[in-house]
Amino acid sequence: MNRHTKIALFIAPVLLIGGYGLMDLYLGEKAKNDVFELSQKGFCDVINGDCILSAGDLEANIFEKDDYTSVNTTLPLDKATLFLVDENNQATPYRMGMIESPYYWHAATNLKELAGQKGQGYKMRVILQYKGSQYIAEFQTQTAQ
Repeated sequence: MNRHTKIALFIAPVLLIGGYGLMDLYLGEKAKNDVFELSQKGFCDVINGDCILSAGDLEANIFEKDDYTSVNTTLPLDKATLFLVDENNQATPYRMGMIESPYYWHAATNLKELAGQKGQGYKMRVILQYKGSQYIAEFQTQTAQ
C-alpha cells in the first residue's frame, strides 16, 4: 500500500463525519422559523383528556387535571403557550411552565369553569415551539361526559 492510499484511508472517515455534521447544521438552520399547523386527531375533549393534535413528528396531548391544563408532547419543546378564546374572539394567554422535562407543560387555567359540564364547548389556541419552529392550532374542545 502506497503513501497516498494510506493518507486517503485516514482522511476519508474524518471527511465523512465532518460532512454529516455540516449537513445537519445546514438542514437545522433551514428548518428554523417554519410554522406548522397542528391538526386534530378526531374528537377533542380536553376536560376528559381526549385531545390529540399532530403535525409531522410532533404529537401533543392536551388535557385538564386539578385545574391545570397540560400538554404532553412527543418532542421536547422550548416553549408552550395556551390561549382560551371567548365568544368575542378575545384570547387570554397562559404561558405554560415545564414539568420535570421539556415533554410536559402546564398552566393553571379556568377551563373547567368554562367547559366542565357535559355538552359545553370552548375555543382554544396553542403555540408550541420546538427548535425555532412554531406549531400552531385553533380548535374547539367539547366535554362529552
